[in-house]
Amino acid sequence: MQDSFAIRYEPFKEIIVMEYTKFQTPDHLARFLSVAAGGKPTGAYWSEGVAFFYYPIAANTEVATKMLIEQKTVYWAFVSYAIMPEYRLIIETKEKIMVPVIDMSQSPLFQKMAKWLKQRP
Repeated sequence: MQDSFAIRYEPFKEIIVMEYTKFQTPDHLARFLSVAAGGKPTGAYWSEGVAFFYYPIAANTEVATKMLIEQKTVYWAFVSYAIMPEYRLIIETKEKIMVPVIDMSQSPLFQKMAKWLKQRP
């Protein structure tokens, strides 16, 4: 009896961003993340010269699950970002707020998101 196990890659086809905010500097983004997370440790992602954070809308409803599975579409409630040309492991503000930054430059999804964010006014 032969095992009929398969692995298939099916990337998202669309991300719908409900709201986005561009911060003037990575420091401003770090301050926002600290406040938004209630002072709890949180991190940012980096790709293509952009540091950003996103908050996804959970796919725990029938409609959201259907969009995710059938349409390969996800919704992000908001994305906050700042241009950061060079990758840094940590964004540290003058107030000593430290936000770790994860290099996601190898991810096609994060590359596309960063390029899209750079085109925003």
